[in-house]
Amino acid sequence: MTPELQEQEERLQFDRFDHDDAWGLGSRLVGLARERGYAVTVDIRLGDQQVFHYALPGTSADNDDWIERKIRVVRRFGHSSYLVGQGYRDAGTTFEERQPHLDPALYAAHGGCFPIILRGTGPVGTVTVSGLPQLEDHRLVVEALGLLLESKRTG
Repeated sequence: MTPELQEQEERLQFDRFDHDDAWGLGSRLVGLARERGYAVTVDIRLGDQQVFHYALPGTSADNDDWIERKIRVVRRFGHSSYLVGQGYRDAGTTFEERQPHLDPALYAAHGGCFPIILRGTGPVGTVTVSGLPQLEDHRLVVEALGLLLESKRTG
């Protein structure tokens, strides 16, 4: 699965990403979640600034905590939180075992946070979903990123 996750990060890159794009991505994620009856929280950051945040009914402050923990993993390692965790699982271990100096109350290598990557620049922000099983959180983010990029191409 790791090669597929790496391919996603190569494919899901932007030429530019601004506040309006954050609104479009966040709104798309909220729309997909509503259509499917998902209780999730959506968060988008550009640098250190939170530019989109929405919690659907059925979520709680726990989802906000998961979001912060996933974001720290993406910022530290530069890859999606699911890819980081999967890399350890593929090696027959866990993130927590291999990174004992990182407090699990602050870091969660669980799916749902994806770097917002600018082609030629690298990560400039994050998009995060919390509320579903980790693979489903990850897949929802990847789907919405793909839809936004496609709409920008056909625009």
